[in-house]
Parts: sequence; C-alpha cells; structure tokens
Amino acid sequence: MSMRRLLVVAALTLAPSAVLADGPGLGQPVTEADLVLWDISIAPDGRGLPSGSGTSAEGAAIFATKCAGCHGAEAKGGANAALVGGQGTLAGPGEANKTVGSYWPYATTVFDYIRRAMPWPQPKTLSNDEVYAVTAYILKLNGIIGENDTMNAETLPSVKMPNRDGFISRYPEKH
Repeated sequence: MSMRRLLVVAALTLAPSAVLADGPGLGQPVTEADLVLWDISIAPDGRGLPSGSGTSAEGAAIFATKCAGCHGAEAKGGANAALVGGQGTLAGPGEANKTVGSYWPYATTVFDYIRRAMPWPQPKTLSNDEVYAVTAYILKLNGIIGENDTMNAETLPSVKMPNRDGFISRYPEKH
C-alpha cells in the first residue's frame, strides 16, 4: 500500500472517532415533546386520528380555494392527479386509473395524506376540521359517503373503501 493511501485510510478511520468523542456539534437533543409534534401517524383502524370534524359541503368550499388549482374542479384532474373516477379500471384491460375512489384501501389514509402533504406548496397548514372536511368532500365525489355524512375520528375509520379488499393488511379489522 502506498504511503498516501495509508494516510487516507488512517485519516478516515480516526476522523469519526475524534468527531464522535466530542459530538458533531450539530443541532440539539430531541425531547419527547419534540417527537410528539412529528408523530402524526394514523393507522387504518383510526388510531391516531385527532379531534375535529367536517362535512362534504364544508370541504367543497375549502377544496375550491386550496385544492382545485392543482386537482381541477370537482377533483377530476388538473395540473396534478385526479382524485375521483377510475372505478373498474384496476381489473380490466388497459391502464389503471388509480384514484381515491378506485385504488386507496382506507379512508384514514386519505386523511393522513392530506394532513401531511397538502396543500402544495404549504403542507400541514390545514386545520384538523379542514382536513376532515376535504376528506369528506373527496369521498362524497367518489360516491363513497353521502352528502350529509360528517367525518370525524369515529366515522372515518368505518368508511368502506371500494378497493379495501384489494390489499393485504397487517392491521386486523375491528369487530
């Protein structure tokens, strides 16, 4: 081994231990309170859903101002993906149209995704009530819930999605 290569190997071997001995000097310790703010996971059975509620009518107004620019009027597609339609396209020949109404297995996943990632480019800016309302609106547009159904931590997990049985779940059903 050349002397240069030996020096590089020695430097790379010793450098991490020198940095770790005093710590890298980056950031600050994470507390339990810090972790709680990031732990917003929602299970398919509804564990983790926050308080709040919303209706399709409330969601229509929110969708028009905060979502339609990307997803189009009535969520039929715009600059980004359509959220409605596609029923029956998964099993037939041709291209599958994977929308909330044709593909997603759990209504709680719709809520979770909207809450984490929407609206673009300002994710996590909707209140829990707004997320429930937009979720209700999208479910209603797909014919999954009725116009007057209220979505909340109790009702949302009981929504039966059209493709729920198209997936294998590691979460047992509640009985």
